[in-house]
This record gives sequence, C-alpha cells and structure tokens, in this order.
Amino acid sequence: MTKKQKTMLIRILIATAMLIGLSLAPISGLPRMALYMATYLIIGYDILRKAIKGIINGQIFDENFLMAVATVGAIALAIYEKSGDYNEAIAVMLFYQIGELFQSYAVGKSRRNISALMDIRPDYANIEKDGKLEKVDPDEVEIGSIIVVQPGEKVPLDGIITEGNSSLNTSALTGESLPREANIGDEVISGCINMTGVLKIRTTKEFGESTVSKILELVENSSSRKSKSEDFISKFAKVYTPAVCIAALALAILPPVVRSLFMGLPAQWGSWIYRALTFLVISCPCALVISIPLSFFAGIGGASHEGILVKGSNYLETLSKTKVVVFDKTGTLTQGVFEVNGVHHNTMEEAKLLEYAALAESSSSHPISKSLQRAYGKEIDRNRVSDIQEISGHGILAKVDGTSVAAGNSKLMKKLGISYSDCHSVGTIIHIAVNGSYAGHMVISDVQKPHAKDAIKALKKAGVEKTIMLTGDAKRVADQVAANLGVDEVHSELLPGDKVDEVEKILESRKGTKGKVAFVGDGINDAPVLSRADIGVAMGAMGSDAAIEAADVVLMDDDPIKIAKAIRISRKCLGIVYQNIVFALVVKFACLILGALGIANMWFAIFADVGVMVLAILNAIRTLHVKNL
Repeated sequence: MTKKQKTMLIRILIATAMLIGLSLAPISGLPRMALYMATYLIIGYDILRKAIKGIINGQIFDENFLMAVATVGAIALAIYEKSGDYNEAIAVMLFYQIGELFQSYAVGKSRRNISALMDIRPDYANIEKDGKLEKVDPDEVEIGSIIVVQPGEKVPLDGIITEGNSSLNTSALTGESLPREANIGDEVISGCINMTGVLKIRTTKEFGESTVSKILELVENSSSRKSKSEDFISKFAKVYTPAVCIAALALAILPPVVRSLFMGLPAQWGSWIYRALTFLVISCPCALVISIPLSFFAGIGGASHEGILVKGSNYLETLSKTKVVVFDKTGTLTQGVFEVNGVHHNTMEEAKLLEYAALAESSSSHPISKSLQRAYGKEIDRNRVSDIQEISGHGILAKVDGTSVAAGNSKLMKKLGISYSDCHSVGTIIHIAVNGSYAGHMVISDVQKPHAKDAIKALKKAGVEKTIMLTGDAKRVADQVAANLGVDEVHSELLPGDKVDEVEKILESRKGTKGKVAFVGDGINDAPVLSRADIGVAMGAMGSDAAIEAADVVLMDDDPIKIAKAIRISRKCLGIVYQNIVFALVVKFACLILGALGIANMWFAIFADVGVMVLAILNAIRTLHVKNL
C-alpha cells in the first residue's frame, strides 16, 4: 500500500471505531454532537474540501459535491428534527471512502505491469576512462561510444556488442521469460538486463531515440487517447450529475408544495428532503466514472506484461473489432533473413562457386549479398577483388583473383549472352558465370518465422474473417509462402505505394460493416500503410522507428502470434466495459426510483452506491488476467 492509502485506511479504522463507540456510549447533548461531528470530519474532510474547490472553480457537479450535499443535508435534517441520528451521514462518507480506497488499490494493482516497464529506464551508462568505469547520464552518451554493461545492470542504450557474451533478460520488453543469448556482433536493445557476462557495446542510437525511451513514451501517452466508451461516460457524467441534482431539488420542494397548496395535506418537508438526500447518494456515478477507465487501463497494463504495447484505449477498442488482418511478408511473417538453400547445375565445387559469388558481392550491403557472405563463412579479403561493376536491377560484374565473375539474375545472363539453367525451386536465383561460361546458380530464400503458421490459425480461431499478405516479392515466392502459412489472399510484386492502394481497396470493400482492418508490418516502407489502416501493428524488436511511430500497437518480440492474443485481450476488456456500463446503469436507475418513492432509505443508498462501485471495480480488475488467453 502507498502512504496515501495507509493514511486513508487509518482514517477509516478510526472513524469506524468512533462510530461504534458513540453508538454504545451513554453520551448525549452537545458532547455527543461534537464527537459525531469530529468523526464526520475525520472521514470526510477531503471530500468537503474537494467539493468547495469545485464550487470555487466552477466545476460544481461531481461525486464530491453529491456526497457533500447529501451528508451535510442529512446532518442538518438531524439537527432540525432534534433526532440526534448522525449515523447515516457518517456512514455515507465512511462507505464512500472505503470504496475510494478499494478503487485506489485496484488502480495500483493494474499499474504494476506498467510500472514494471517503467523500471526498465536506465539510471546510468558506464563509460571506460583510464581503465576505470565512470557512470554518466545515458542522455550524454553519443552515438558510436563504447559503453560497458556489467552483470545485473540494465542495457542503457541500443547498440552492437563489440566484446563479450552474455544472457539477456528481455521479459520487461517482450514478455518472454527465457533469457536470450547475446554474442559479439549481435544487436541489443535498451531496457534488457544483462545477466551473466561483461559486455562492451558500441551505441547506435541516442537515448532519446532508443527502444526504452520509445516504449516509455508510448506507455506514458496511452492514457491520453480515450476510447468511445470513455468519452461516452465523460459526456454522460456531465449531463447526468446536474440532472440528478435538479431532480433531487424538485423531489425536495415540489411534493411538499403540491401537498400543502393543492391537496390540503401536511407538507412533510423533513420526509421529502430525506428522500431527496437519499436520491443524491444513490445517484453518485462512481461505478461508471471509476470502473470504465480502470478497465481500459488494466487492459493496457495486462497487454504490456505480454509484450504488447497498445498506445491508447481507443486502439484497444478498435482492435476488438478487427475482422481483416493484412500482413507485410518480409520481417513480419518471415524473418527477413535470407539463406542459401541450394546450389544447382554447378560446373565446379560448391565451395569454390560460393567463394566466387561471395567475393564478387563483397562490396554490396544488399541482404542477398550478405547471405552469400554468411554462407561462405570465411573472412572476406577485398584485396582479391577488383573492377567491381554493379548493374542496377541485374547484378554484379567483378574480377576475383584476376578471374571474371558475373553474379546476378537471369537478366544479367541475357545481357551477357550467356545461356543459363532455370531453377525449379522457389526463391531468389543467383546465376554465376566464370570467365564468360555458366558455372551454376544458387537458391536464396527467406526463412519463415517459427510461429507464423500458428499465428494465422490463431487469428482464424479469434474470429478474424480474412487474412491477406502484401509483398514486393515475386509472385511465385509469395504464393508459396502464402500457401505454406494458410493465408487467404496474397498480392505480390507491389511497390510501397501499391500497398497503400491495396489497403484502400480493402477498406472500401469493408464500408458499411462494423469489422475493422488491421495492417501488420515492420519496415520503413510500411509506415504509410500502418497509418492508413484502421489499426496498425508494428514489430518492435527489429522494426524500424518509422513503423513503430506510425503504428497503434507494437509487438515487442516480433512474434506474429501475439496479434491474436492482442485481439483476445481487447475483446475481454471491451466485454467487461459493457458489463459494467449495463450493470451500473440498471442498478442505479432501479435504486433511484425506489429512493424517490421512499422505499429506499439512506442505508440502502449507501450499499447501492458503494456496492455497485466495488463490484464494478472487481470486474474491471479481471482485465489484468490475460496470461491464459
């Protein structure tokens, strides 16, 4: 419990003890009244202060005003009637404060998942100077600096490991409990905890642009983006509270006047004022005002614990209505890591052919070139390569140890007038010619993500009607990937602008339906599409900054199976929100009618107000439990 919560608990216990004591003690007259007033002020002084402040600031109609008017009115009525019964007024404040304490604790509980994320903020970075480690503010570390991360410390900035190896705890970022092995050359993201070895890391981003800063910014801003349900409750409360105040005033004045002037009956002012005060207590909209934002907050907190960052409750609401999911291919459904999967029709040893290809492509940073160099597996000696000529859209010409090598697609072979062999395999085909003669070709293909197929199945199970894949890859490659994964529809050979057009068409075809369209991507070229879709989902671990900025939901571990989980979390959250709205309104209006008719007394009002609030809060807390969804 926080210090504030402990103080409130002490006040509740003192007020309860005093209330019980006064009920049993043989005290009367002014001392009795003074002790009751002291009890009332102990439990309710902050409510009265807030009500007065609200009146001064022109924000009169809120739950503090309702409680203050109802309880002060009940005390005034007891004094007027000389009944000496102040129990009801104090009990209203007491139970209201119990409800507030309960609500505060519930909010605190839902905040823990998000505060766990806040713990990833690094306090310092270690810079080695003169053989000693110096702690500096991460904000002061420049790109390209070498930082030292010791076991047990947080990685303060994104970078590449230059020395050492270790296990990294990424659970706060990805929700993944198993540690990840990290070695020289591996990229690491800020916010991870170094578990075993000492690491030296060359920073690649400033602190303001690092992963940890982005995450914290997303989380901190999430509460500012309200859902339609929250907006409805805010607008409802603004109209509802003045309306019930006017209704309570009418209930206190009109019946006695009508009875006295038109019916010739006793006015019974005391009875009708009591009914009006009871009406005010019952009318307090606490259950709605508290439980609805709490439900969304808890939903966002539960999702963040699973490595799913939702930028606001409005996106959580939209996500629950998703019926079509559109995927980018490379980096989203596949790893974006190209591997040499075969060498065919070769006229020399595979190793020699691979050597020629890797050396010829050594000056290129293209993923295909990188995959050839990885497959070669030896250090590239660039002194062996000369006369490099890159032909855009075709391939590379170069001399390796004085031997002419051509490496590229079929267009390059045609351009050089070299006959080549087609390949039956699906993937990128790199044809190699040595000294003007065809020497064979290599098949390079992207690697499918481990959970990609399961992700598509999980989406279907979650009620998604259609899955679509958009890619710039060749039709043959795209069709095979789509078939392997079970994707319903595929559009290939698209430019970034074409992806936007395709999503526009999908959105147009869905007009008039309640179902929303989600787009899942990772690259900088996906940013426009992520912004255009009803809901954009970005891969956070390896995704580009532009994609993460444009997206509404970020998957911290790049696992597409989390999309279905995000949808299930959002639907659970929305289900609980609607349950609370219906439950609170039905009970409130039923109790208001009973109060107006004089059937419900102040004690009934207390339990109607606080009871509904507590039940709604308990229901809202259920949105935190998402582990087994």
